[in-house]
Amino acid sequence: MDKVFPSAAEAVADIPNGATLMAGGFGLCGIPENLILALRDRGVSGLTVISNNCGVDDFGLGILLHTRQIKKMISSYVGENKEFERQYLSGELEVELCPQGTLAERIRAGGAGIPAFFTPTGYGTLAADGKDTRWFDGRPYVMERALLADFAIVKAQTADRLGNLVFDKTARNFNQMMATAARVTIAEVEELVEPGEIDPDAVHVPGIYVHRVLVGPHYVKRIERRTTREA
Repeated sequence: MDKVFPSAAEAVADIPNGATLMAGGFGLCGIPENLILALRDRGVSGLTVISNNCGVDDFGLGILLHTRQIKKMISSYVGENKEFERQYLSGELEVELCPQGTLAERIRAGGAGIPAFFTPTGYGTLAADGKDTRWFDGRPYVMERALLADFAIVKAQTADRLGNLVFDKTARNFNQMMATAARVTIAEVEELVEPGEIDPDAVHVPGIYVHRVLVGPHYVKRIERRTTREA
């Protein structure tokens, strides 16, 4: 089954208002740039977005904040985005902060069909408020629920037409687990190959998890900060 879509607009055309969306990336590394722009242009609103962070003010998911298309963020880090801070403090944006390792495990658990798990992280802090806590072997643990999404938008280096994905080094980050934890996974890639051209041992996400593939026409690949010194 050929899963390649001709444009980003067509790949996201059925994402409705109010959808829960996972978006891969760590900072601005490995983000689905073209799919984010397509969501902005489509004008879908009321999104609940699960992502490690929310880009920066003028790039990545920060673009969707600027256009008021995100209703709620489930994230672990928000420090690079002033608009995020402004919307949160003004009550315009609902935020669920989650320790980064816990966020990763909640997504992985969702993809694995595990509804909840216990972790010691966050016990005795605001992160544990309202959650079930138990003791195991003399140590307190907090119960965390798995995360699932209606749609996941992820970024990979290479895909074949069947949706098998290969990521480039640390750009794998949250993308790999998010691809398994959504009802519909849309993968944006830089390179498209034919079935059989990817070594099976090199596949990071099997095509069974991927429903749509988009070959991105252009990538900026920005970083949040660049610090230099004289040679």
